[in-house]
Amino acid sequence: MRITILTVPECPNVPVVRERITQALDGRAAVIDLVEVSEEGEAARWGMTGSPTVLLDGIDPFRILDAPPSVSCRLYRDTDGRTDGAPSVQALREASMPQAAEGQDCCEATDLLDPTGRAGRGRRAPAERGLRLVQQAVLRHFATTGRVPEAALLEAVAAQAGRSAGEVLAELDHEDFLTLDASGRIKAAYPFSAAETRHQVRLANGVSVSSMCAIDALGISAMLGQDLTVSSTDPVDAQPVTVSFTGGAATWEPAEAVVFVGRREGEGPAAAVCCDALNFFASQGSAEQWQSTHPEVRGEIVSQARATRIGQQTFGPLLQNG
Repeated sequence: MRITILTVPECPNVPVVRERITQALDGRAAVIDLVEVSEEGEAARWGMTGSPTVLLDGIDPFRILDAPPSVSCRLYRDTDGRTDGAPSVQALREASMPQAAEGQDCCEATDLLDPTGRAGRGRRAPAERGLRLVQQAVLRHFATTGRVPEAALLEAVAAQAGRSAGEVLAELDHEDFLTLDASGRIKAAYPFSAAETRHQVRLANGVSVSSMCAIDALGISAMLGQDLTVSSTDPVDAQPVTVSFTGGAATWEPAEAVVFVGRREGEGPAAAVCCDALNFFASQGSAEQWQSTHPEVRGEIVSQARATRIGQQTFGPLLQNG
């Protein structure tokens, strides 16, 4: 988790909020950044609505709807109605330990799906600092052309937030909304991959794109709101597996196909720790065979319905406004 404290210079409440954050974390690991903001234009770019503003992985969990950018002092209201210059320890603890919504299958195996859904934080970038604008522009370009956009094409989009495309892309990469190569070019923007993968998606507009993994592929129809066909292969024997989405309904071939959902040990972006471990298999037996020969991958075999729900819940909201 990355915690960013946005503050005006010499804000008296910064020591208070830092101490409360430490108490709320209770030993859990987190990167804490302190960013000084002096002008309202800069406050608008960061999503700061007063000092101090606390961002958890780029999101202000205490934001008041329609609150304007501000470099004035910020007040927080406790559950008992009292105001304070910093969020309470309890409020910070609850905000930094989100609970899965009841009935969401994508959270039933949270430890396995942490990279896929950014530890329950979702794959839709925050609206602040132009992150969502650029993320959505990248995804729409992929869906329209099948190719990754050049950074120059994103400059006008990033400029709406007063930033350069390079700055926004670097932050999106850092927070694992997409991945960049050493030269700053986009390698992947979940669910799409710039490099060819075993998971090919044929869109209704005739465009073909590669998907990062089976779960990503299953979420694209809901994200774009269009019919499509996913074509993949079983990693064991290369048997074809196809999933056709028509009017939101999925048809699988072969009918007994399943999906393995897993991840490798260690931390890192989804592209590194789990994308190659989320695959289609032509049968339960084939998936079990692959699982037995890959002890380094923790995971489970899931049904067609559950795999589809995970994909839809993870990627369906990415192009939504608001």
